[in-house]
Amino acid sequence: MCEGCGVALQTEDKGKLGFIPASALERTPIVCQRCFRLKNYNEFQRTALDETHFLRLLSQIGETRSLVVHIADIFDFEGSIISGLQRFIGGNEVLLAVNKMDLLPQNVNRNRIVNWVQRQAKEMGLKIADVVLCSAKQSDGFERLIEKIQQLRKGRDVYVVGAANVGKSSLINRLIHDYSDLDAELTVSRYPGTTLDFVKIPLEDGKYIVDTPGILYRSRLTELVAPDVLKQLLPDKPLKPAVYQLNSGQTLFFGALARFDFVKGERQSFTCYVSNAINIHRTKTEKADELYAEHKGELLTPPTRDELEELPPLTRHSLRIRPGEQLDVSISGLGWISVNGTSGADVELYAPKGVRVVTRESLI
Repeated sequence: MCEGCGVALQTEDKGKLGFIPASALERTPIVCQRCFRLKNYNEFQRTALDETHFLRLLSQIGETRSLVVHIADIFDFEGSIISGLQRFIGGNEVLLAVNKMDLLPQNVNRNRIVNWVQRQAKEMGLKIADVVLCSAKQSDGFERLIEKIQQLRKGRDVYVVGAANVGKSSLINRLIHDYSDLDAELTVSRYPGTTLDFVKIPLEDGKYIVDTPGILYRSRLTELVAPDVLKQLLPDKPLKPAVYQLNSGQTLFFGALARFDFVKGERQSFTCYVSNAINIHRTKTEKADELYAEHKGELLTPPTRDELEELPPLTRHSLRIRPGEQLDVSISGLGWISVNGTSGADVELYAPKGVRVVTRESLI
């Protein structure tokens, strides 16, 4: 097995998963050519694995007696929760670890975030034993996560699950470093689909921590864009909230990836939480169609015109925020827009066809 992604190794066919040159079999750690090139040259090869494959692997957890650690991404909470997880894991307990907390402003109230996560998880049908907020990048909350795992696992194996790009492998590498005598590390990258099969890390008591493949959801923008766009889409620094005072009849473009129209309502502010690499452009709604047609991939970037051809066309979502509601408009994989007014608003959000767009209780 490849010690980076878990796939079975083979030396016969360069075009298939798990290929390793025979001359590399003596290296330590033993990793497939795909993992080697990803780690050393940042070269990414897309795989043919799909959601069905991942769910089939996930269903095997239901046949075990284990603790399930579900890693979610605070930047894309709705998109990173595994839909129907309970159906696959049986009666096993779930510890929800919410990663990438380093992206949020430092002054956020963490207790409020925990309460928000618990309410959102309940609405999405996920039964959880506890919530831990953490940051794999900054090692924040990691000790508390370890304590909770030790408290809840009760001598059982631990399966770590999550969607692609939520930071599972980064967190598990910390576990390997601190709690295992393995020399190898899981392959970590910004690209979805890095881990391809179960990867078992032995613990001192003879049990295992098991990394599972990240599920690829086509409803997340991160799974649709070209690799170069993905680098811009995924924030690697704390978000800089961008506040816009809008009148009805004004539009915000997020590169050429999404469009937000303030259709009806009193003048009010909207706060945008997206990667700092995404260009936000304001215009009048009456000029928005023409602007997009003429300047997508040029003034409106990312993506470039060539990269834009890989994406489905933008489709419209009509949303109503009632007076008194404090809501976010969330675009899976891109970020969210907080509606700050309390007088209500009618808005329209355009995103590539199939990308999940929802309103939710305000996170911040």
